[in-house]
Amino acid sequence: MTVRGNPDDARARAAKATNPTSAELVLIGGKIRTPAHPSGFTQAAAIGGGVVLAVGRDDEIRDLIGPFTRVVNLHGRLAIPAFGDAHVHPVQGGLESLRCNLLGLRTRHQYLDAIADYSRSLPEDAWVLGGGWSMSAFPGGTPTAADLDAATGGRPALLPNRDHHTAWVNTAALTIAGISERTADPADGRIERDHAGFPSGALHDGAMRLVADYVPPPTQAELTAALLAAQAHLHSLGITSIQDACVGDAGEIGIPDTFDTYRRAAADRLLTCRVTGALWWDRLSGLGQIDTLQARREAADGGGYFRATSVKLMLDGVCETFTAAMGTPYLDGHGHATDRTGNLFIDEAELAEATRRLGDLGFQMHFHAIGDRAVTTALDLLAKLPDGSRAGGRHHIAHLQFVSPADLERFAALGVIANYQPLWACKDEQNDQLTVPFVGPERAMWQYRIGSALRLGTRVAFGSDWPVSSADPLQEMHVAVNRMLSVRLGEPGSVETTMPLLPGEAITVHDAVDAFTRGVAYVNHEEDVAGTLEPGKLADVAVLTQDIYEIPRTTIGNTSVALTIASGQVVYGAE
Repeated sequence: MTVRGNPDDARARAAKATNPTSAELVLIGGKIRTPAHPSGFTQAAAIGGGVVLAVGRDDEIRDLIGPFTRVVNLHGRLAIPAFGDAHVHPVQGGLESLRCNLLGLRTRHQYLDAIADYSRSLPEDAWVLGGGWSMSAFPGGTPTAADLDAATGGRPALLPNRDHHTAWVNTAALTIAGISERTADPADGRIERDHAGFPSGALHDGAMRLVADYVPPPTQAELTAALLAAQAHLHSLGITSIQDACVGDAGEIGIPDTFDTYRRAAADRLLTCRVTGALWWDRLSGLGQIDTLQARREAADGGGYFRATSVKLMLDGVCETFTAAMGTPYLDGHGHATDRTGNLFIDEAELAEATRRLGDLGFQMHFHAIGDRAVTTALDLLAKLPDGSRAGGRHHIAHLQFVSPADLERFAALGVIANYQPLWACKDEQNDQLTVPFVGPERAMWQYRIGSALRLGTRVAFGSDWPVSSADPLQEMHVAVNRMLSVRLGEPGSVETTMPLLPGEAITVHDAVDAFTRGVAYVNHEEDVAGTLEPGKLADVAVLTQDIYEIPRTTIGNTSVALTIASGQVVYGAE
């Protein structure tokens, strides 16, 4: 277990070390990305007090090697600022990795075999929990309770899919929750039903809450174990700073309250990753929760390792379940308009007052918006804020699957950050089968327009939404640059590895790295101390196995992280 000190203390020590005689750690013989050199690269770096003390040629930095300095020879490898993640659910990812983890499997039979194996390891009255299945593995995107009944041996089960907008439940879980053909759909969700109107085994968005309320909550020990597992995983991918996109009791999407978990981990000096928490806006609690959000912000004193300065407002769902809020109706399977446009999950009058008050109180707002109507709503709300509140808040909108052309031009003008999850900007079975036919060809051209956003001057940050999808920034950058999955993530010869999605929206390697480094640092109000490798900034470094600036862009996905340094400490890898 790695334990480290306070990053604020590290900054203070660095301020005193204006003329260091020796460093604690020196990197030599590499290619180090830094704005401190005219070419953008240099060979070596000296680190002490948790920050970069100097960068330069090997012979310049060798003067700072003392008798107790650890020296790491990079052997020509590329070292860049460590990655951040502007939208991630680490504790949920850690929990799922320790439970019935279905990520990486692809077929219905694989899922059922894994669930059956896991269920046999549990007591007869235990809940089967975990998740990570893909909608594309099931006809119409929806699995059935009958399948799950056979695999779980009578135990109740709640298994969210990859995007956490649908849960697979069995008959035992439906019975415990009292869900029947007479149960009405909640305003922010939908119960999947068979032709006779009976619940068939899938609960969408807010409907997940109907069962989740009966699931025994994880203990603090389980949550801490999950956080540490997630932290180790993120470090192995070169990530040293994040924004957790949901800190609060979000039972409607199956995420437990992790506020105390982070606070205790920070107090116990277990965090080696800096965390900005986006406090969950409970869409059932109204404006009265603002006092609680303020109290939590004040209580989150993690010495720089945990702050709760953002508020997450989930405006809609996802297109695959017709819960993303769209400006015009979804189509049916024959291309005809339906009466469904999706819903905003928060009452519009409440939302307007909430954003006004949160802006006045200095909270950052972190919006979930998939559908174009949800994006328009978020931009309209932010446009009403005073200029100072808007600029200072670093407000950002995450996901942005569908953005109308008129709205795309508003981000830069309003100073709103576009928080993309770039791994999704590719063709795959779920998009081709469960989204594009139901939005039509015009809106299909509005998907994940990262290149256009950058050309219009929008500030862009990247996140993963892990465990919804891979947390690996190198895989995500591969898609951002190529608009298709790397062969490492897709089956060889499959559509997602051979056909790009809107190739004109591809971006450069430089812009992709920036979005995961400078972009995340800016979102988290850390650009003065993170996001680049230069003297005085935190020594957060990722050493890569390939030089992504030199190799063919189609091979970026073959790159991995060899070494991760967080505030001067090696937290992953070896020399």
